Order: sequence, then structure tokens, then C-alpha cells
Amino acid sequence: MDKPYFVHESSCVDEPVSIGEGTKIWHFCHISGGARIGRDCKFGQNVFVGGTVIIGDNVKIQNNVSVYDGVILEDYVFCGPSMVFTNIMNPRCAFPRNTPDHYLKTLVKHHASIGANATIVCGNTIGCHAFIGAGAVVTKDVPDYAVVTGVPARVMGWMCECGVRLKETEGEVSCEECGSEYIIGPEGARSGG
Repeated sequence: MDKPYFVHESSCVDEPVSIGEGTKIWHFCHISGGARIGRDCKFGQNVFVGGTVIIGDNVKIQNNVSVYDGVILEDYVFCGPSMVFTNIMNPRCAFPRNTPDHYLKTLVKHHASIGANATIVCGNTIGCHAFIGAGAVVTKDVPDYAVVTGVPARVMGWMCECGVRLKETEGEVSCEECGSEYIIGPEGARSGG
């Protein structure tokens, strides 16, 4: 029976899973039983997805990314090559903590982008349209529209929904590329129109 999604023959998909129409899973991926994956997603080479993971529609996960149990990716999330999610705060080989009771939830809200080699420490929320710079280590929640970089990651500015960095002034700001309007204040950025 033809499936409405594509899985490369080198990949392993454990049943039962839910995979949406138009999704493409490329070479050497492993999707664990129980995972829920939306429509029109694209998984690069060597992606692992845990059994309690929920992935929305139109998510792109680049090569060498493991999405561990406890992670939720909303619609249009981008995960750059070799970025890392954790799911246990204090792992020890001699004292296993590998049950769902030990996993801290990580939520990546819609349209957020995570750069190559970034690390997202478990238990945090990445805001919608946020932009995590390459190599950043996220140790706390990231506000909507924030650009964060560094180790540990800190807010360095604000990003338009179209992916262009906004000028760093308080008050009303328009994107120079698409014209979208934002209000930037001490609490963060929000869409103004």
C-alpha cells in the first residue's frame, strides 16, 4: 500500500507512528514508535525522533539532529544541522534517569529557527519567530521574536517574521524588507500590525 509520505529505504520507522502527508524522511533516520509528525516536514540524513515527540506541519530538521522524548516542535520550526536537544537535566550512567518521569519538556513555538550546532537545554520554551544563533547554548526561555547568541545564550536583538533582523530601537519599528510593524520594549518584541 502506498503511503502519503516518503521514507528512504535506509531509514527505520517503528510502528505505530503518525506521519502526515507530503513528509519526506531521508537517509539513515530512525523514527520511534509513538512519534507524531505533521504534514510536509523534511528530515535530512541521520535524524532521530523519540516516541513521545510531537512535530507540527512544515518542520525542517537538518542532518544529524536527535529530537528526544519531551520535545514539541510546533509548525514551521527549523532545526539546523547538528543542533542538540537535551531532555534530562542531571544525567548519570550509574544512576539511570531514563523514564518519562525524568524528561523535562521543551517547547519550540511556531516559526522559530535554531542554528547549526546550537544546544537547547531541556525544560525551556523557545518563543514564536525566535532565532537561535549557530552554536548558542540556550539555558532559559527565549522570548518571541528574540535573536539569541552566545554561551549561555543572551538576547542580542529582534527578528522579523520574514527572517530579517530588526533595528534595535525601542518603540514602533518596521522591517526594512517586508514592512511588517513591531513594537519593541523592555519586555520584548511583538507584532504591531
